[in-house]
Amino acid sequence: MADAGFGISEIHLAGNSRVPPETILAALGMRPGESIFAARLAAARARILALDWIASADVVRRYPDSIFVTVVEKRPFALWQSPAGLAVVERAGGVITTQGVEKFARLPKLVGTGAPEASADLVEAVMAHRAVSARVALYEYVSERRWNLHLNDGVVVKLPETGWKKELDSLEHLIVDSGILERDVTEIDLRDRKSTV
Repeated sequence: MADAGFGISEIHLAGNSRVPPETILAALGMRPGESIFAARLAAARARILALDWIASADVVRRYPDSIFVTVVEKRPFALWQSPAGLAVVERAGGVITTQGVEKFARLPKLVGTGAPEASADLVEAVMAHRAVSARVALYEYVSERRWNLHLNDGVVVKLPETGWKKELDSLEHLIVDSGILERDVTEIDLRDRKSTV
């Protein structure tokens, strides 16, 4: 079949930006000249999906001699201090990789068991509060129930288990209008609002 013009002569790759082409091609496992009919597409797709950064993959043969590979990569959302070390995680909480994490130093930083799975709504809500987001250095998930925000000046903000969105508004007000971070404070406990003023 290869001699009759059905040997693989072209492999087209699309969708990758973080995964090097050679890594995907190695996982694909197809060689030039190999019969296009012998190409095991499902197995090749499974090997590509096993790569850290790959969220989805399609492997298609187009006669007479081409293989088309299209991938969608996972999107980094945060850095999590996991039991295995620092890891890049997705918005839904899945670990993407523990390799090359230094490239993602600007991502939000999470600590605590269950933090990746629980963080998305909080992180996005914090980002909507300019004064708060400019100061948050670390998100700490406490007892898999509630969050502490560690600010870049060492102040710890304790959020309640429920109603924390309203308390973020309060924190923004305390920072911008009341200048609370200019005072000699080390902790702001928003679980008991009387203690914040």
